[in-house]
Amino acid sequence: QMQLVESGGGLVQAGESLTLSCAASGTRFRVNALGWYRQAPGKQRELVATITTGGITDYGDSVKGRFTISRDNAKNTVYLQMNSLKPEDTAVYYCQGRLTTGYVGWGQGTQVTVSS
Repeated sequence: QMQLVESGGGLVQAGESLTLSCAASGTRFRVNALGWYRQAPGKQRELVATITTGGITDYGDSVKGRFTISRDNAKNTVYLQMNSLKPEDTAVYYCQGRLTTGYVGWGQGTQVTVSS
């Protein structure tokens, strides 16, 4: 019903920055919200950040002040600017899209690894 294509993951050193992108496509319905979640080995999947079409944002406590989420509504694309990265940010990052129908789609996940 919807495809989410991610890019930008990789390996960086602590203190460096990285930007993730995710484009939603393949749906005739509005993507009301786009967001990022992450999951580290042995941990539960947790909220990183979400943003609505109106620009309302929500951040997980662990990334507040360091990460910034933004979107291009015309392209149904969401971005995550990640600054001051820490080793504990290492995880698989998943893109999420929420449609007006209530359907929730997920991307395949992209690995972010932060070394000391």
